[in-house]
Amino acid sequence: MNITEVKAVISGGVSGLGLALARKVVAGGGQAVLLDVNDEAGAAAEDELGTAVHYCHTDVTQEQAVTDAVKWTVNKLGSVNVAVCCAGVVGAGRVLGREAPMALDFFTKVIQINLVGSFNLTKAAGAAMESNPRNDDGERGVIISTASVAAFEGQIGQAAYSASKAGIAGMTLPIAREFARIDVRVNTIAPGIFMTPMVAGMPEHIQESLGASVPFPSRLGKAEEFAELAVHIMENSYINGTTIRLDGAVRLSPK
Repeated sequence: MNITEVKAVISGGVSGLGLALARKVVAGGGQAVLLDVNDEAGAAAEDELGTAVHYCHTDVTQEQAVTDAVKWTVNKLGSVNVAVCCAGVVGAGRVLGREAPMALDFFTKVIQINLVGSFNLTKAAGAAMESNPRNDDGERGVIISTASVAAFEGQIGQAAYSASKAGIAGMTLPIAREFARIDVRVNTIAPGIFMTPMVAGMPEHIQESLGASVPFPSRLGKAEEFAELAVHIMENSYINGTTIRLDGAVRLSPK
């Protein structure tokens, strides 16, 4: 798929990885609808990126809201051929905390936003893409989710987060195999330690320490590098059913 043909719906699209991807898509001549719950940041993204981008207030944990948002995207752009799931929360907390065990509501909230939210968009986008005409590569669409290296070596305090991200990685292949019938590719990116809004708010010495833990290059990942990989996945029609680590060879320590 050529980036000029991209009509994308991006959850978590008004900040961090999602916004970096939106910028990359628009710079390449594509269009995007950004799903998020931050209306102020959504308006700012529209102002920055112009008429090629539209914001749609959407809670990804709500099945009908996501279905409606994808339909709204189709009406706005004419079709949707790319969906990227970037909405997520960190959700750090120990299962056996200092004062009490982790509340189930806390665990469930992380699963709902990260895992169920990704599933909701994958399902709704796949249903919309099924009726697309095939492009020159014979495909009707591409879906990309965002996991994390914590899916594979989660640290103490990341039980909820790691479970949600491992779920995303785990459902990638079976959905890719199923969606082969409708000519839609499904992949996942598992970022390492990136300069996200949360990390940007940390003291500089902590940022430097995190970057130094990465073997090479010894620095934090850049949101633009996530966007570059996502666009490559869109453009390379043979990448399917896989989770790609984007992490500078880092492997998380226990804590």
